[in-house]
Amino acid sequence: MVKRERFAARRKACGYSQERLAELLRVDRSTVQRWESGEVEPQPWQRPKLAKAFRISGKELDALLIPEICTPKLVVNEWQTLPVPTTDDEFEALELSRRAQASDVGAGMLNRLESAFDDLATKYPVTPPRELLERVRRHSSYVAHLMDARMTLSEHRRLLVVGGWFQLLGATLHIDLNQEYAATARLQTAATLAAEAGHPEITAWCYETDAWCVLTEGDYAHALELSRIAQGYAPAGSSVAIQATAQEGRASARLGDAKLTYAAIEKVQRMSASLEQRKGVEHHYQYDPGKQLAYTATTLAWLGDPAAETYAREVISLLSPGDDIHKWPRRVASANIDLALTLLSGNRLDEACDAAQKAILSGRVVPSNHWRALEVVNAVESRQLPEASDLREAYQGMKALAIESGTASDS
Repeated sequence: MVKRERFAARRKACGYSQERLAELLRVDRSTVQRWESGEVEPQPWQRPKLAKAFRISGKELDALLIPEICTPKLVVNEWQTLPVPTTDDEFEALELSRRAQASDVGAGMLNRLESAFDDLATKYPVTPPRELLERVRRHSSYVAHLMDARMTLSEHRRLLVVGGWFQLLGATLHIDLNQEYAATARLQTAATLAAEAGHPEITAWCYETDAWCVLTEGDYAHALELSRIAQGYAPAGSSVAIQATAQEGRASARLGDAKLTYAAIEKVQRMSASLEQRKGVEHHYQYDPGKQLAYTATTLAWLGDPAAETYAREVISLLSPGDDIHKWPRRVASANIDLALTLLSGNRLDEACDAAQKAILSGRVVPSNHWRALEVVNAVESRQLPEASDLREAYQGMKALAIESGTASDS
C-alpha cells in the first residue's frame, strides 16, 4: 500500500478537510481520499486548481504526489518484484517506470477514434465532401486536444497515427472541394505526424494524394513524379502501393505515353490479385476490385483506347444502386464521364451525350472533377452537336450550385 502522507499534511496545513477540498475542486470526497491513498492521480486539468488551493507551484505539487512507500516490496509488473529502493537513483527509476505506464487516454479511446476514421473513410464515396469534412474537423480537433494529455509512448504513437489519417482524409476532401491551401496544410500536417510516428504508409498516401491534386491541375509530369515517390514509401503489397501505381498510369496516359500506361495497368492488376477483398465495404484507403475497374476505365479513356468502354460499363453495372442517378456513388458518375469520352472517340454521339448528361445531373461530380466533365462538354461543342447547348447548361448549373454552396472556387 502506498500513501501520499505529505499531500494529506499539506491539505490539513491549508485548513481543508477532505470534504471542503472536494467541494472547492468540484469532485467527490472519495476522489480526494483516493488521491491521498495513492490509488489514482489528479487529472492534468485538476492540478492547477490543486496547486492554487495549496498555495504552491506545480513542481511542488508533483513532489507531494510522489507516494511514500510503506511496504517492504513494490510490485513493478506481474513477474518481477523489487526491494524497497534504498537510494535516490533507485527511487527515480521506479518512479519513471510508474509514470511511463500512466495514461489519461487509454486503449478504449484510441480504439473508438480508429473506428471513427474507418467509418468516415467508408462513407467517403457516397457522402457530399462538405458534409463529411465537418465530421473530420471535429475528430481532428479532438485528437489535437488529446495531444496534451498524459499517455504511454505506445498510446502516443497510436494517437499520432490516427491523427495523421484524419488529416489525410481532410486533405482529400479539401481537394475535392477545390480548397487548395487548406488541402496543402492538412497534407503537410499528415506527413509530419506520419514522420513522427514512423508510419510510411501514411507518408505514401500523402504523396499519392498530392499526385492526384496536381494531375487535376494539369501538371502531369509532376503527378508522375509524385506517384513514383509514393511507391518508394509504400509498404510492399499495400493498398497505397497499388493506388500509387494506378496514379502513375493515369499520369502517363495524360502524357500520351502508351507503353508506360499499359505497364502500370498490368502491374496494378497483378498486385491487386493478391489482396484480400472486403466484401460489401468500400474504404477509401483500401484498394478493391471496384477501384481497379474505375482507374482502368479512366486511364484507358484518357489514352483513347476503346477498351475503356468495357471497364466503364462494368463499373456502372457493379456499383450503380438503381435508376436514381442522385444515389450514385462517385465512381459511377466518373465512369459515365469515361464512357462519354470513349463513345465520342467512336462517334457514338447520342450515347456519349446521354452518359455525360447523367453524370453532370447526378450531383456526384465533385468540384475537383468538374474539369473532366468540361472535357466532354467541349468535345461535344467542337462537333457542333444539337445536344451541346443542353450539356453546357447542365454543366454551368453544376458549377453554379457548387459556388453557391461554398464548395468550389469561381474559376
